Amino acid sequence: MRQSDSIARASGSPGRDCPVCPRLVQFREQARARQPEWFNAPVASFGPTDARVLIVGLAPGLQGANRTGRPFTGDYAGVLLYETLIAFGFARGQYEARPDDGLTLLDARITNAVRCVPPGNKPTGAEISACRNFLEQTVAEMGRLVAIVALGRIAHDSVVTALGVKKSSVPFAHGAQSRVGTLTLFDSYHCSRYNTNTRVLTPAMFRDVFRALRNHLG
Repeated sequence: MRQSDSIARASGSPGRDCPVCPRLVQFREQARARQPEWFNAPVASFGPTDARVLIVGLAPGLQGANRTGRPFTGDYAGVLLYETLIAFGFARGQYEARPDDGLTLLDARITNAVRCVPPGNKPTGAEISACRNFLEQTVAEMGRLVAIVALGRIAHDSVVTALGVKKSSVPFAHGAQSRVGTLTLFDSYHCSRYNTNTRVLTPAMFRDVFRALRNHLG
């Protein structure tokens, strides 16, 4: 591992050429050859480290964060997420699906359980485990953290494991709130286009999660 990657690992963010997951490295290199103007690298967390809220998604979308370099930016999931964050005072500005749109997060930070785009948007269990170190470091560097919002079961399970708790003791359920140590974990179905198109998750259901979060914070 190069020195730059070691430094990035210690700070909770993988380096641009993180070598940890061979399958993801190969997919990244193929994407760079195919679309050299895209970001095509591990996507760092977005938002202030002194935020009280951490939102954890699954992984960068191929044509979303993998293309733009900012979590949930450039695909449909970002439209619903950022509109909801703005509505509940967790973001300021206007989401325009590009990283230079001037959107600012307020008391919230966004990250992913897996920082590199996986083939078919499906990371393996080994890749999720390998990337959990970065999630642990992200949580550790947020000194004022009060609540985590997990978007989907995979994010939920990775968060629970990162917090040192057995997954069986904190089951995933949309709208659930669980006390995990000093933190409160809020669960939501992932705001993917598939989930919204199939009505597994409606905008109203998603807003209810963030309404509960806002009420919790006071």
